[in-house]
Amino acid sequence: MSLRLAHVATGLGVGGAEMTLLNLLTRLDRRRFECEVFSLSAEAPLAERIRALGVPVHLLDMKPGAPDPRGYLRLVAHLRRFRPALVQTWMYHADFLGGLAAPLAGRPPVVWGVHLTVGEMSGLKPATRLIIRLNARLSRRLPRAIVCCAEAARRTHAAIGYAAARMTVIPNGIDLGRFRPDPAARARLRAELGLPAETLLIGMAARFDPHKDHRNFLRAAALLRRRRPEVRFVLWGRDVAPDNPGLAAWVREEGLEGVVHLLGLRADAPSLTAALDLATLSSWGEAFPLVLGEAMACGVPCVSTDVGDAALLLGETGRVVPPRHPQALAEAWEALLALPPSARQALGRAARQRVEDHYSLEKMAAAYARLYEDIIEGRL
Repeated sequence: MSLRLAHVATGLGVGGAEMTLLNLLTRLDRRRFECEVFSLSAEAPLAERIRALGVPVHLLDMKPGAPDPRGYLRLVAHLRRFRPALVQTWMYHADFLGGLAAPLAGRPPVVWGVHLTVGEMSGLKPATRLIIRLNARLSRRLPRAIVCCAEAARRTHAAIGYAAARMTVIPNGIDLGRFRPDPAARARLRAELGLPAETLLIGMAARFDPHKDHRNFLRAAALLRRRRPEVRFVLWGRDVAPDNPGLAAWVREEGLEGVVHLLGLRADAPSLTAALDLATLSSWGEAFPLVLGEAMACGVPCVSTDVGDAALLLGETGRVVPPRHPQALAEAWEALLALPPSARQALGRAARQRVEDHYSLEKMAAAYARLYEDIIEGRL
């Protein structure tokens, strides 16, 4: 007999937590778990991809930042109909409302999901910060367990009052079939950009957001260009495009026109990532930086700021530098570019092996499945 799991998400946009939910649904054993997904928000770019897996998706049409008792009652009604054996919530608003809805829908156990660190919270809306404070108070009563995507997320939430005894860490998983070495990708991207085949490319996949600190990346790029003028840089993600006036102004200020390529939101992230010589994360706030794991899975060496679990993820396969320190970032890039190509390739192979050993989607899904079964069957 299958176990019914209700997944309640704040929204189904293309973010780290939402992608983790999608990836988990692709790997959970359908013979063991029957899933339905409930999104508080009507904005749901991932909804059709989840439905394509055969998982029903219900949009509750709640407006962000606007308390809506009707949406809460719709969630309760859905849970009463579905009668889940367990409710997994994703992100703070879903943790709060899902935790309050479950007692009115048969009292299934609730598992919260935490996917940020305190450093990232500084950019959140006041209403969201209020929810976080409420969740900290309720964390000893509402959830049976709290899953953190990173050790850094566990530490920082315990420090602000979340129930440490209920917290466990399940790192986000990487799709090793989708993100893998692709020798042909190198030539494709350079041809698209009109660059010689031997051009060295440093790149970053990240939406335009203060936490991602594109300014730090661009300042480091300008510093490296003085010593390695042949290197080019490629950036992609939501709003990372030439029509972004703030980003375009930074490129001009640093004298990087024609040196930095802004590609916008792309659907071919695995190919773009595999085409790089070095992948980078320039953030000052992260929990589990999924894009680093994806680059590692593509066999690309990485340089990252020391945020969230970046250092733990990279191990000895890349370089970690302080956040908001463009000089250190440029020096780390230069050090890896100075290695013989064979040495960089060896780092890339070691990086993929590290992901295979510790951060695959299969390992993530197995950890979630064990947690669900332990709770449902009364072992936890």
